[in-house]
Amino acid sequence: MRMPFIALHTVLAIALLVLAPESHAQDPATIARGEYLARASDCIACHTNPGDKPFAGGRPMPTPFGTLYSPNISPDRDTGIGAWSADDFYKMMHTGRSRSGELLYPAMPFAAYTRMTRADVDAIFAYLRSVPPVRKPSHAQELRFPYNDRKLLLGWRTLYFDEGEYTPNPAKSAEWNRGGYLVEGPGHCSLCHTPINSLGGSSKDAAYSGGLIPMQDWYAPSLTSNREAGLGEWSLQDISDLLQSGVSVRGAVYGPMAEVVHNSLQYLSDADIRAMAVYLKDLPSTSSTKDAAKAPSHAQDAVTLRLAPLGKKIYTEQCAVCHGAHGEGRASDFPPLAGNQSISMDSPVNPIRMVLNGGYPPGTLRNPRPYGMPPFAQELSDVEVAAVVTYIRTAWDNRGAPVTERDVNKLRSAPLD
Repeated sequence: MRMPFIALHTVLAIALLVLAPESHAQDPATIARGEYLARASDCIACHTNPGDKPFAGGRPMPTPFGTLYSPNISPDRDTGIGAWSADDFYKMMHTGRSRSGELLYPAMPFAAYTRMTRADVDAIFAYLRSVPPVRKPSHAQELRFPYNDRKLLLGWRTLYFDEGEYTPNPAKSAEWNRGGYLVEGPGHCSLCHTPINSLGGSSKDAAYSGGLIPMQDWYAPSLTSNREAGLGEWSLQDISDLLQSGVSVRGAVYGPMAEVVHNSLQYLSDADIRAMAVYLKDLPSTSSTKDAAKAPSHAQDAVTLRLAPLGKKIYTEQCAVCHGAHGEGRASDFPPLAGNQSISMDSPVNPIRMVLNGGYPPGTLRNPRPYGMPPFAQELSDVEVAAVVTYIRTAWDNRGAPVTERDVNKLRSAPLD
């Protein structure tokens, strides 16, 4: 008996729906939007080991509790997310649980990604399903006891995880809310710029107040204190330039933030970058650049008196050609040191590391050939590094505290990223 044509057509259509990938994975517009959002979320930074294929995972992430390895999120069916559904992926991003229900370690910033909308998460999933699959089993995590017991994460989640999508503030503009969504959600800016305690958690009360990035020995400055990197006294253009190109007339980004700009922020639209700048500039300010710095102790005064003359000599010989005799800098090529909060803030970690290790701002679409700084670790002793850093932190009305040889020595062998 022959099946009526209409019935046969229906059966074939159902079969194709079952066998084919989800429909949104076929939509070029959705894939393009997902790629944009994946860049905004900086997925590639953790899920791609330098030199390996994109999204194959395996990048080691040292933590105070042991080493974590990022999983393969390419669309390989056996070792990646090729067998996942959109619901599986959204559950992982929104709740911090894997496809099997296993609790994720918070090195994966699900506490920020939970703010993202279902449509945006689905778009990222569509994009990831479109990239070439890589067959590469995920590396087992190497955490010390008792941190290798995932049941302990239930306590962490109770203290530090607030599940739920971003709620717009009706008292603010659409631009401010777009910036808030990007900063609090895909951008997960608070992950570095909020102090992390001994449990690996962050207090909402201390949001964006700055802190040392564990195991990397770079200081993520406060975005609320204008004596550090607080942006309340910056223009929107200067903030936008720094986020999108990595340099502005106010300074440049180095270390982990340079990687964020290179992998992520340089690809965002002008409108989204400006929205982020509007939101960041409006963060509650905890101090002004005019606020008095802590009065130096007698011991600090003694260190300054001892080191500053040597520091001035080294600065004149090695640094002034680029940064100017009076620390005035040269446009955006060489950032100013006079009046630069990143030089004089309480933590001296970043200027010490820059003198020791040198570095470049990221090469970006708007600044493809950045000027860099050579390393001086092999040329200058601990005393000499301490002297020149002390000089730039205390000269030209800068109000930073001096640093000691011990401060330098602790960072001489620190990791470079």
